[in-house]
Amino acid sequence: MQFNRLALFTALTIMISCSSNKYTSTNKAYKKQVKAFAKELRKQPAPVDSALMAAQWVGTTNFGLRKPSFVIIHHTAQNSCDSTLRTFTLPRTQVSAHYVICKDGTIHHMLNDYLRAWHAGVSKWGNLTDINSSSIGIELDNNGSEPFTDAQINSLLHLLKKLKKDNNIPTANFIGHSDIAPKRKVDPNKYFPWQLLAQNGFGYWYDTTNVKVPATFNAMQSLRIIGYDTRDTVAAIKAFKLHFEQMDSIPAIREADKKVIYDLSKKY
Repeated sequence: MQFNRLALFTALTIMISCSSNKYTSTNKAYKKQVKAFAKELRKQPAPVDSALMAAQWVGTTNFGLRKPSFVIIHHTAQNSCDSTLRTFTLPRTQVSAHYVICKDGTIHHMLNDYLRAWHAGVSKWGNLTDINSSSIGIELDNNGSEPFTDAQINSLLHLLKKLKKDNNIPTANFIGHSDIAPKRKVDPNKYFPWQLLAQNGFGYWYDTTNVKVPATFNAMQSLRIIGYDTRDTVAAIKAFKLHFEQMDSIPAIREADKKVIYDLSKKY
């Protein structure tokens, strides 16, 4: 009798636990897809052409998983964390991220860091155009026109510290969605504390004290050196200012801006 009650209690506990997680079905879908990828990786590579291939396959012993080398920071442009989680678990949306950080600081890890999320879209940074394949995407719950909470930023800094250490991500490679897609995106918004991140080793900041800009200095060429896509000069300048001069939205480069760009270009 005691055993039956214990078994019943255990079964009810499991049922309640499952019913309380509204993402149970999408979690199953995640596991199914990961298993499919694992099955594909276990396969011996198929011959390209039997007439050209050696009779026996020889597997190298020197390999590893591809590690991300960039972190791209976004704001969700939605009104709640739940809305974002739902968006990222609907197949029809075709968008995702590795992490979502809610206003209360809760971090949702939605995708293994070694897997390719769909967060960057059409984008460019330096010569890199397939940024999804080499980056981790982090979404902060924010509608796009409000400050970020202290809890969010504290959780973000904690997460970035771990990601940088685990993946040996260069300091320069912590950037925003607007940096890599200046014609399409403005996230994270003007309230995002890029200087604070730089002070903690995630991205660079400038110091224009005693900076003297050479007479031959080419600001647009230097923006390209930093990483910006300068084919649309106005978009590139706006994206640069959204990151480094957030109180200035004028899409033009003045003398003070040249000092900032010159100093930064020596770091990137």
